[in-house]
Amino acid sequence: MRQYSADLTPPWKKPKPVPEIAAETGLVVEEPGTGFCGAVIRCEAGTVTLEDRFGKHRVFPMEPRGFLLEGRVVTLVRPAPGGPARPTRTASGSVALPGARARVARAGRIYVEGRHDAELVEKVWGDDLRIEGVVVEYLEGVDDLPSIVSEFAPGPDARLGVLVDHLVPGSKEWRIAQSVTSEHALVVGHPYIDIWEAVKPSSLGIDAWPRVPRGQDWKTGVCRALGWPENTGAAWQRILSGVHSYKDMEPELLGRVEELIDFVTAP
Repeated sequence: MRQYSADLTPPWKKPKPVPEIAAETGLVVEEPGTGFCGAVIRCEAGTVTLEDRFGKHRVFPMEPRGFLLEGRVVTLVRPAPGGPARPTRTASGSVALPGARARVARAGRIYVEGRHDAELVEKVWGDDLRIEGVVVEYLEGVDDLPSIVSEFAPGPDARLGVLVDHLVPGSKEWRIAQSVTSEHALVVGHPYIDIWEAVKPSSLGIDAWPRVPRGQDWKTGVCRALGWPENTGAAWQRILSGVHSYKDMEPELLGRVEELIDFVTAP
């Protein structure tokens, strides 16, 4: 007697098998029903908790074929116990995206005045900027800003953000910044004499940043006061090596950079 399967569904109507992926911490997936995209931060009792880049949490059941990974349908399963730990945060404090590819560069840009400033932004926010597809350009001085903005021609799909040094209302630099600010161009400044001051003294093992008398080169004066060799390049590398994450930075700089990233990446 011929044996028949109890499943009479035609083969062409049966769903194709999909990969089973361990819901490791930091894995970025999308729940197609809601469109919510985030990194796994918790997996328990048949549910998974995702956190998006704005810190919002959502809990979803781990149902078969319930998520998208890089556009492919997958089934999330609980990770094996004792699996390797992954970093869950970038240096800026955002959710880490292990294995994520850098996004194709946006038309929008962020310009940063000062080479040291640009290096610091790259160290703390570099991972976030690559994921968002935001390119950081070096701005030698504020005097160059009007020509840069004119050539860039910012618009709705190509926003321009600029971070400048010590920006004091009423100064020449402030007037230049005001002249180029528009709906699609944002210029912000940090309150520090130099970007060195944006690094917390405690992160460098010093009590405070020295006060340097007027008329004296600030960086050279800092090196003298701290007993460091009067080599500002070497001093900067020493300072930069003490920065490991946003926790080593003063909040006044953190807020300005995050403001620029949000501005450039806004839909």
